[in-house]
Amino acid sequence: MTASSMSGGALLARQLEVLGGEVAFGVPGESYLPVLDALLDGPIRFVACRQEGGAAMMAEAWGKLSGQPGLCFVTRGPGATNASAGVHIARQDSTPLLLFIGDVARGHRGREAFQEVDLPAMFAPLAKACLRIDEAGRIPEIVSRAHRLACSGRPGPVVVVLPEDMLADTVGTPPLPPTPRPALWPSPASLDALSQLLATAERPFVLAGGPGWTDAACAGLAALSERWHVPVGVSFRCQDLLDNAHPGYAGHVGIGLDPALARRIRAADLLVVLGARLGEMTTGGYRLPEAPRPAQTLVHVHPDPDELGHVYRPDLAIAADMASAMHAFAAIPAGACDDAERSAAHREYQAFSEPIDRPGDAPIGAMVRALETHLGPDGIVTNGAGNFSIWLHRHYRWRRRGTQLAPTSGSMGYGLPAAVAAALRHPDRRVACWAGDGCFLMHGQELATAVALGLKFTVVVVDNAQYGTIRMHQERRFPGRVVGTALANPDFVALARAYGGEGAAASTPEEFAAALLRAEAFDGIFLIHVRQSPAQLTPALHVADLRRSRQ
Repeated sequence: MTASSMSGGALLARQLEVLGGEVAFGVPGESYLPVLDALLDGPIRFVACRQEGGAAMMAEAWGKLSGQPGLCFVTRGPGATNASAGVHIARQDSTPLLLFIGDVARGHRGREAFQEVDLPAMFAPLAKACLRIDEAGRIPEIVSRAHRLACSGRPGPVVVVLPEDMLADTVGTPPLPPTPRPALWPSPASLDALSQLLATAERPFVLAGGPGWTDAACAGLAALSERWHVPVGVSFRCQDLLDNAHPGYAGHVGIGLDPALARRIRAADLLVVLGARLGEMTTGGYRLPEAPRPAQTLVHVHPDPDELGHVYRPDLAIAADMASAMHAFAAIPAGACDDAERSAAHREYQAFSEPIDRPGDAPIGAMVRALETHLGPDGIVTNGAGNFSIWLHRHYRWRRRGTQLAPTSGSMGYGLPAAVAAALRHPDRRVACWAGDGCFLMHGQELATAVALGLKFTVVVVDNAQYGTIRMHQERRFPGRVVGTALANPDFVALARAYGGEGAAASTPEEFAAALLRAEAFDGIFLIHVRQSPAQLTPALHVADLRRSRQ
């Protein structure tokens, strides 16, 4: 090997360095050993995880936080299938992600070799693209293409398949520099059209969400609300895009929607959607607004032209990234409406977000507010999926971008891996994972990864000994007939200690506050176990309520 030549694995590692890679998550496999060997001598840190699904979720969370593609390495067959859960999250959440899969040798392909899977066919519906590298000399070209695809238009996951024998080939091809990302600006005609719509609207409403928001874009969103005198709602699990204390913040348009906010959106005569896809959770099953042709005049702004008109027929479609759009919209003057509706919308949000814990219930709302105070405005809170998250969405008040990590795909098991990624990227900030018992145990083994990395964060497990969301739907459709949703759980505090962390149980706000103080003093992973009645389904719904409603 000459001074300028290297193995395919080393060239891949070098190309990722040039593209700005910092951390790669994965589970080691013999199919990509040359890459692992090369990473040992370079600046990219490899984080060995305990299951490929957790590794892919960590990479997805890293992509959310950084705006750059999260990196994940897994082996073929079971490694790839396990990692597919994280790929699906990245797809539905529009998060840039690069998943590298070590594959069977080129000469064995198509024989159903050991752990062989048709990876392009498997990932076709999940990823933006699945690329295979059969020639080591093309590694810079194909990896650069994958990186660009992951970031362009609507960001998302790209899978790159690496035949194991290709990674051992020796080549002299140099890495390629990164491709600059082009800005996508609204056209002058679209700006004029939007200005005219605002000038005549009496009840405009802005709905913000989706990918590509920067600090400058979020500041532009706040300024837009002030200049246009318009209330701003945020799409499902995008609550950190606008300071929740901002006088224009109208609330979260997602699961557990405030009825007053739903009425406000239905009554709007102009709906300006910024970045959100208008997916099922944000639109309440494509009814808020009605698909495909809303009653409201619809302006849809999205960085991917293919998303405009995909489900909803907009009256004005604008293909633009959020930073460019906010900059361009600053020139659009205020419409005819005043601040009265904006102020009323914010007051409605404030009233709805106040904790409503009932006597005899676990005081989850008060605990959410205590966690918010503990983490502070820069703290990062993560969660997966389940009814336990509704308390968080309703009562927590986010103050700045990049502090909410949650899957819009509704994937369970996400919270703990996301907390690992957040604590690794921001060791100077407080991080907490808010989890349900069923959600936590889907990737609870990643506590071992967190401890091995020497990370510090807090885990709150809200334990109702069941899959609470499914129990709720059971009670609605088949009241009193509980099957498959009850769970037998471990002692979560003992489990945290077994992994090398610490923990405490809390059943009152005072005990929870004391546990947070212990978590702050403990230099590691601290788990707080909160027991909840199985009958307490959401902040405002009990099993008895559902059964009475059917009588």
